Amino acid sequence: IKMAGDSTFPEVDTDGSEKSEEMEIVVNVGGVRQVFYGDNLNQYPETRLAELVNCLSGGYDSIFSLCDDYDPGKREFYFDRDPDAFKCIIDVYYFGEIHMKKGICPICFKNEMEFWKVDLKFLDDCCKAHLSEKKEELEEIARRVQLILDDLGVDASESRWKRCQKCIWKFLEKPESSYPARVVAVLSFLFILISSVVMCVGTIPDLQVVDAEGNRMEHPTLDSIETACIGWFTMEYVLRLISSPNKLHFALSFMNIIDVLAILPFYVSLTLTHLGAKLMELSNVQQAVQALRIMRIARIFKLARHSSGLQTLTYALKRSFKELGLLLMYLAVGIFVFSALGYTMEQSHPETLFKSIPQSFWWAIITMTTVGYGDIYPKTTLGKLNAAISFLCGVIAIALPIHPIINNFVRYYNKQRVLETAAKHELELMELNSAEGKATGSRSELEDLSREGKEAPFYSSRIKVSHSDTFIHLLSEEKHYRTRLQSCK
Repeated sequence: IKMAGDSTFPEVDTDGSEKSEEMEIVVNVGGVRQVFYGDNLNQYPETRLAELVNCLSGGYDSIFSLCDDYDPGKREFYFDRDPDAFKCIIDVYYFGEIHMKKGICPICFKNEMEFWKVDLKFLDDCCKAHLSEKKEELEEIARRVQLILDDLGVDASESRWKRCQKCIWKFLEKPESSYPARVVAVLSFLFILISSVVMCVGTIPDLQVVDAEGNRMEHPTLDSIETACIGWFTMEYVLRLISSPNKLHFALSFMNIIDVLAILPFYVSLTLTHLGAKLMELSNVQQAVQALRIMRIARIFKLARHSSGLQTLTYALKRSFKELGLLLMYLAVGIFVFSALGYTMEQSHPETLFKSIPQSFWWAIITMTTVGYGDIYPKTTLGKLNAAISFLCGVIAIALPIHPIINNFVRYYNKQRVLETAAKHELELMELNSAEGKATGSRSELEDLSREGKEAPFYSSRIKVSHSDTFIHLLSEEKHYRTRLQSCK
């Protein structure tokens, strides 16, 4: 604090307080000096800087409860904190809101705001969104590390059946857990491919056989291969259902519903073939079986279970609903306009192919998407001009929303790679810094970690958390107010 007088504490009024409006507060944060006036700081009396105004009357105990060091000669308060974050935080005293600079870790910035006792409500909405995104990343890292720790931990109090369930679940759901698990994952992938190929090959007329009634049916060999694949899928699904820790969540999962849709048609077709003839006419049975067989195409979606690329594509499409909606809206408007114009301009031609506006929709769709089958085409000059404008507009309408969709795909793919690396890095650092020196730890540690995880995505203080500069470090419940400056690249 810089005031007139000697190097001792400044004199106070008879009531034990000083006119804070006339004070100058000199603060040194990480080597950067800042001067503040009491009238600005007192706008937010709950903040740490505002508390410095009246801390001198409490002596050194009061001073050092707020700062790291104090120099009576220079009358400066010293703080071992991030000066870049501090420059952003002091904006609240002048502008009433705070913006994060580019390159500052949102989690570190949040910790700095908590240290300076500035409420998060002063953080601008755009920066809050960035903070929420970073929190989600940290929660995902914590969840992945927790799953790995749960797999490594062994509870001796569990029954043999529970331990067996865990082994089966890990064997079927986590190919990275062991070499046999990877082999089973590869076999499952091959069965999906074989089943899909058999479904396609079975429709070739030269490979089909004729039954006693003269109807074409699949070759018995292909039928046997299909039966073997269905047997594998059924066994895999049943084992996963039995070993699932939450069977209701397992049954309602989207990918597991796909698995049921891939298996169910085979058994329904088998039932209708052997028992349906007694309940309905043979032709109706054959139509029902044929309709069910076409549902076998759902098994191709099972590849998403083993392909991170398909999972990334699915997520990118989910995050791109707005862009996809814009794309469909642009195309819908263009299709309606150009089909109506094409119908109107082609009516003067005696051999027009545009019989109605709804029929012209097909022409507008294949023209704007630059497919152009040629089954419907304009014959008048104005019609050809309209067609030229329509496919030029179609290229523009399709190209505009594509870039955000690609960005969503690339962003999510890179994010998944970063999260995987961060989770592995965190496990390695936990193993190095753990008091026991092993990542497996005791079962009590895992229970504590699991119990704390229900309340917040933080690690137990019993397991040390790293503060590396090269990855996104996890949140800690401990508030390290007097630590070295931490940065996040």
